[in-house]
Amino acid sequence: MKRTIIASLFLITACKEEKKESITMTEPGIQQAKEKVVLNTAATPDHDSGEAKKWLEKSIVEYFKADLVSQDKNMQKMTTQEYYDYKTDATNVDLDIDGSLTEKEFKGKWKNKFNTDKAGIGVGFLIPAQDWNNIEMESCELKSSSKNEYTFNVVLRDDGYKAKYPSVIKVIKENGSFLIADVLQHEPK
Repeated sequence: MKRTIIASLFLITACKEEKKESITMTEPGIQQAKEKVVLNTAATPDHDSGEAKKWLEKSIVEYFKADLVSQDKNMQKMTTQEYYDYKTDATNVDLDIDGSLTEKEFKGKWKNKFNTDKAGIGVGFLIPAQDWNNIEMESCELKSSSKNEYTFNVVLRDDGYKAKYPSVIKVIKENGSFLIADVLQHEPK
């Protein structure tokens, strides 16, 4: 943990670019040269991970507050196309509908891109429950980050059903927007 914190501090300071600008000012009869120091701190990893966390928390809460008819469209808006296709396949495993895969077919199709053991086969997006009262974000902690990719340990809570839903969610930044790229669903507590 100490190594991660120290590495993060080095990364932050390395991302700050110090730029000196010379300014020459003339007053009547006097010429002065001044130096101005400008720190460029835009898009530091800490800033982006904080923004990714805020986006994730807001998006999840809004997803569960939306009406059931809008949820599929909302899921599509907040996930990458590849993850959306993967989770749709996982949800529909062994159902009697067009395009449904068996569990073996599903794992064969996606095993090279996702951890199919944590897909949440046969259950919904983000939580394994079909019904819920009021899903709230209990915790959302940054687990790791790299360029444009942030992994969070998330626990969702439904006090009405006295359930907690832990998961690991990978968020990517793509074209200036955040998207969920993977969710490793764990057993509810």
